[in-house]
Amino acid sequence: MTKIATKAPFRADVVGSFLRPQVLKEARDNYQRGKISKEDLRSVEDAEITKLVAKQKEAGLQAVTDGEFRRKYWHADFIGAIEGIRTFEVEVPGFFQGEMKTLTSYTVESELRFPEDHPFLEHFRYLKSIAGEHTAKITIPGPNMIFHSGVVNSQPYLDNPSYPALATVAKDIAKVYQDAIQAFYNAGCRYLQFDDTSWGAFLGQKFRKKIEANGWNIQELIQMFADITIEALANKPDDMVITLHVCRGNFKSSWLYEGDYEAIAKELFSHVPVDAFFLEFDDQRSGDFTPLRYIQNQKVVLGLITSKTAELEDPEAIKKRVAQATKYVDLHQLCLSPQCGFASTEEGNLITEEEQWAKVRHVVELALEIWGA
Repeated sequence: MTKIATKAPFRADVVGSFLRPQVLKEARDNYQRGKISKEDLRSVEDAEITKLVAKQKEAGLQAVTDGEFRRKYWHADFIGAIEGIRTFEVEVPGFFQGEMKTLTSYTVESELRFPEDHPFLEHFRYLKSIAGEHTAKITIPGPNMIFHSGVVNSQPYLDNPSYPALATVAKDIAKVYQDAIQAFYNAGCRYLQFDDTSWGAFLGQKFRKKIEANGWNIQELIQMFADITIEALANKPDDMVITLHVCRGNFKSSWLYEGDYEAIAKELFSHVPVDAFFLEFDDQRSGDFTPLRYIQNQKVVLGLITSKTAELEDPEAIKKRVAQATKYVDLHQLCLSPQCGFASTEEGNLITEEEQWAKVRHVVELALEIWGA
């Protein structure tokens, strides 16, 4: 057996979400219909997460997640439990190439605060209790998911701002995440991941034009995004690994943003002191590795394996791409993963569970071939 390393991210890693088993989907549906209790749903979740963790270990992963099995969305469940956030349903015609019809959105309605009893803390404690010698990894949306979708791109907020200035709400968002980081640390977490699609809005012209049409200056917003994340990390414990997944959107194997990382690379890679970046490089929409020239001492987890389709990538092609990335980042700073999770929402991508695990094993096998044990 490969020796368990002590420092995340690992050579073979995953973004975090996994396809929901049918029994879990049925239990959630029954709970929503009032046919079973919250405790009954929790029992099903616990059982399925326990099975999932065992499968991750069997596949050769060194970090295990709960698959986001307790969530409807990768982001809204966490953000909706923060004090000062109001959630609501919106229609989103044309979103994700027309695949998504409605979305749980949110806005900053009052003063923000991270609650001491945030439900994700208990979710992590359960995961840690069954992780054993493996590293328990929890994934949460990054701070700019609140700033972008709950403030600068939120019409309810713009119509009736709950803070006197952008700088004030930005400061409180950073404080929420400082408190969240400490709370997870106190719960025993040593591997925390920020997932963030908001950075993706700056990558392509389509969404950049929308931002500018709303009166915002792109470079000023990019700077604010970086500053918020830097401030959120200000008190990070030295023995806690925090990574940032810059996501381009993932819903039923469709995507939201396109464009290379050049527009955000300097501010993000040079200045934001996360321990690693999970970056999507699984298709031509992602661009080449040139923006990685701004990487400092962080690790880069190359998302070269797609979670959207079942076909296994050619091993030699993946090795060649890793070699290309070493032009900008040393091999010892690189890792490998799928470009995103397998189920950013409860619907999941359009692949089977068997195909999902084949992808995970593919990542592990390739990492062993590239870096060895």
